[in-house]
Amino acid sequence: MAMEAGSGSAGCSARTLAACVIGGIVLGASVLALHLTGPTAIPSLPPLDAVRRRFRRRRRPVRVYMDGCFDMMHYGHCNALRQARALGDELIVGVISDEEIKANKGPPVTPLHERMIMVRAVKWVDDIIPDAPYAITEEFMNKLFTEYDIDYIIHGDDPCLLPDGTDAYALAKKAGRYKQIKRTEGVSTTDIVGRMLLCVRERSSDAHNHSSLQRQFSSGHGQKVDDGGSGSGTRVSHFLPTSRRIVQFSNSRGPGPDSRIVYIDGAFDLFHAGHVEILRLARELGDFLLVGIHTDQTISSTRGRHRPIMNLHERSLSVLACRYVDEVIIGAPWDVSKDMITTFNISLVVHGTIAENMDFMEDDSNPYAVPKAMGIYRRLESPLDITTSTIIRRIVANHEAYQKRNEKKEASEKKYYESKSFVNGE
Repeated sequence: MAMEAGSGSAGCSARTLAACVIGGIVLGASVLALHLTGPTAIPSLPPLDAVRRRFRRRRRPVRVYMDGCFDMMHYGHCNALRQARALGDELIVGVISDEEIKANKGPPVTPLHERMIMVRAVKWVDDIIPDAPYAITEEFMNKLFTEYDIDYIIHGDDPCLLPDGTDAYALAKKAGRYKQIKRTEGVSTTDIVGRMLLCVRERSSDAHNHSSLQRQFSSGHGQKVDDGGSGSGTRVSHFLPTSRRIVQFSNSRGPGPDSRIVYIDGAFDLFHAGHVEILRLARELGDFLLVGIHTDQTISSTRGRHRPIMNLHERSLSVLACRYVDEVIIGAPWDVSKDMITTFNISLVVHGTIAENMDFMEDDSNPYAVPKAMGIYRRLESPLDITTSTIIRRIVANHEAYQKRNEKKEASEKKYYESKSFVNGE
């Protein structure tokens, strides 16, 4: 038996040796053939740059485009941008010029440079195109497809008509490069301007014996329309906050164990470029920015019964959409207490130099007394001299023009709400 096993091993070694010899002969013959036939026998490979370009084309992200006026930007605009971003990998946003807005809709409330600050700050936006045209012309559409590599043009389910009554997105639809998202219920720039006009009329006449119209705005009294005696109906806020919407706007991560948490609080009513810039500075001071949003009652008690224009949940969503904000406290207390600082592990409390009312800084009941005593309070120089009152003053100063603009827009909004049907979307 031992001899048989040895014979088997010897046979296996011989076969292995023979295979190696034959393989060597074949390999040698192949090399000799390549040498004799010259370099042309070697198949040419594409240049490395060409390979990279093909690879990039195969893996190129889907780029989507959405344009808008984004005048007095609110959470409805932000939700539209969030939905648009979900339809692609990169969202490019066109911000329409002041001249185009004036020609097609009436004078804008916020100038282009402020609107660009607002759009850039939305966390779902990857890049912007300033001075975009109001209508998607064939020339501009081709520019989007060739220069900006746009795959699809996005707009909401509400119609966007040019002054001559034609569809502003007709060419994109015809080209098969158009996608639609669901309009966010309960808010529009027209609605917000209307709220301010009503409050201004109420404050100037003081003819109402019932509760402030502002309180109706903040309470969300259905789809009520109030003409304030002017004959021009304005939709009162009917925003219905849901837990899912708050989750959609929220960030998924919390602070790390060693994070430097910065806290800033305020009303953040009619969220504007001044708010964005102070939040940007605050975020640069730490690893995590926590923003406290004061309640409607707190704001009314400190700034008058006509405030806030936007209710607590509306204001919270606008702040949550800002890329510099990590988390918000919905209904934050007026006073920053020791317990609150400990609970949220706050390292620094900040406040801007530009605000609606700075009188509290001189009061004995300073809401920042505790963080001041702890040595963790800091005032930040506000980059922009803009407040909520600034926006309201712009409306009042050009009251007639905005009234006409609203009357025209309200007719189309009413038609939209009367004829709208369910649109599946997030």
